[in-house]
Amino acid sequence: MTERAELLRIEGVGKTYPGVVANSDVSLTIREGEVHALLGENGAGKSTLVKMIYGLVKPDSGRMIWRGADYAPARPSAARAAGVAMVFQHFSLFEALDVAENVALGMETPPPMRELAARIRAVSEEYGLPLDPARTVGDLSAGERQRVEIIRCLLQSPKLLIMDEPTSVLTPQEVEILFKTLRQLRAEGTSILYISHKLEEIRTLCDVATVLRRGKVVDTCIPAEKSARELAEMMVGATLTQPERRAGEKGEVVLGVSDLSIASPAPFGTSLKGVSFTVAKGEVLGIAGVAGNGQDELLLALNGEIRCEADRIRVHSRPVGDLGPNERRRAGLVSAPEERLGHAAAPAMTLTENALLSGAVRQGLTKHGFIDLGRAEAFAQGIVERFDVRTPGTHVAARALSGGNLQKFVVGRELMQKPEVIVISQPTWGVDAAAAASIRQAILDRAAAGAAVVVISQDLDELLEISDSFAALNEGRLTRPRPVEGLGIEEIGLMMGGAHGMEVAHHAG
Repeated sequence: MTERAELLRIEGVGKTYPGVVANSDVSLTIREGEVHALLGENGAGKSTLVKMIYGLVKPDSGRMIWRGADYAPARPSAARAAGVAMVFQHFSLFEALDVAENVALGMETPPPMRELAARIRAVSEEYGLPLDPARTVGDLSAGERQRVEIIRCLLQSPKLLIMDEPTSVLTPQEVEILFKTLRQLRAEGTSILYISHKLEEIRTLCDVATVLRRGKVVDTCIPAEKSARELAEMMVGATLTQPERRAGEKGEVVLGVSDLSIASPAPFGTSLKGVSFTVAKGEVLGIAGVAGNGQDELLLALNGEIRCEADRIRVHSRPVGDLGPNERRRAGLVSAPEERLGHAAAPAMTLTENALLSGAVRQGLTKHGFIDLGRAEAFAQGIVERFDVRTPGTHVAARALSGGNLQKFVVGRELMQKPEVIVISQPTWGVDAAAAASIRQAILDRAAAGAAVVVISQDLDELLEISDSFAALNEGRLTRPRPVEGLGIEEIGLMMGGAHGMEVAHHAG
């Protein structure tokens, strides 16, 4: 087999920020028609590297060579003109505009809307990603929104497509569709630079992988020849331990939710419709679902940010539905929301202040209305040590932490309050393999100590690893919780796609 031609060669590239070496002497080659994985823990330097390729960041040293010529894009428009396109992890779409309008906003010189709509239809059909150009983005599922981003890129006929965590919001069936599209692009000669924490996907899809650790290239390999565990250990540079279940007693029902229906406070949110479930002492209930099917609303209803009739939610048979977040904390129910900055943590406040925000009630961090700063600092320091949060100290502002480290802090802050009920949304979103394993272990330890745990996650592997029972949210309705044992991926996909009980909801494609 002839070796593919070089598309992009990176030689000795480095980038330093005050106090942080993001990339150091990074070299790698991406060939034409190749799916190239970029692996590494949080803070390994993946984002900085792709931002340099896409013209968002200027390297301090080294050089990039695109098809034999020097390549140094000053801005993303220059990268796009060269043939580089990027699908970001967090979508940049306007919900009130339709698909065609959103695509037009991402183009330097968009054609007339009718012509653009026809091109969107044609390209989306050609690549198996059907999309209606006239639909309002606010009405689309997360998977359909991702299609908008991908189609926007494909209309540029890119030579290199960069994808950052592209499957984190997709059902198993949607992942299959995406992979089919990516394989088609590869066959046509397009190169794909693929970033993901989902190592089985990397093994299935990618031809080659470059592994970064602390800003440096530490390895390259053919992912299909490695196990997921070997890939994870290459990223971390250490042997990984599997989360262990300690046999805890499943006891009486601690959390009970009955026929919970609430309107979403968000303009394009999903209202909850008759949600009912129970979680016993020592049980982990995993709730799956593609983003935008009521997960945010369920978390807000459980933690008291949205109130309802008192007896719709009970903790130890005590009605708490009409109580606010602090009263629910007092009753033993704590939560860790998905959005780290702004919801789970105040960006400008220090880690100590953020520890105080949610820990004051259960940790006794105030006395007669005054803050006990010593205790608050000790609590924050305890979280940093127990959850290996990489930070210069607890005096640092939350926004200075990397996403993965802030996630460890937020989840740790709630788990260390020894709650009787904990509701966590996306516990390991964006964290590396080692951090994910330690967070999952901490959740299992809390359940073994007698807590009732609800984990809302889009990561099916995670839910199947730590949950005792499983349910799925679809359009605000929750399927009947089922024991995890014996559940197949096909069945899970159907539950996520809207099969309630035995009946399958038929939707027009």
